[in-house]
Amino acid sequence: MSNENTQSVRLNRHEVLALLPQQEPFRFVDEITEVDESHIAAHYRFKPEAYFYNGHFPGNPITPGVILLESLAQVGVVSLGIYLFALAEGLAGVEGKIALFVDADVEFSGVVCPGDRVFISAEKVFFRRNKLRTKAVMTTENGNMVCSGTISGFRVDK
Repeated sequence: MSNENTQSVRLNRHEVLALLPQQEPFRFVDEITEVDESHIAAHYRFKPEAYFYNGHFPGNPITPGVILLESLAQVGVVSLGIYLFALAEGLAGVEGKIALFVDADVEFSGVVCPGDRVFISAEKVFFRRNKLRTKAVMTTENGNMVCSGTISGFRVDK
């Protein structure tokens, strides 16, 4: 491993998004708008043609809570984790590694329909020994709360 890979790297929001391992049709982050050592903010528009709307619920489709939780995790654990591990360990902290969502205590308080755009933000609670915990919030474009809570992830080798 080269010395360049182990030096601290401050990734920008575009680089973090490019390193996000989830891809279509299971990527639920369109853009990261802010990222630093303590927080991250992003948004996503749920595509009306997404596969899960066909059965959830026919005639009255809404986004499944597990998909909303996945979007929270992709922003608040995986993306922020990529940023923090690169900052702590350089590219060696990101290459060959993946952050897995491992725990959530989330309350749902709203509905997301096909075509809705959501905003996701997360604040770091702690980051140590390959684990990251954040307080995450999702709101709709009109500011209505969709869900909020604490989510955690753990970094493992790919």
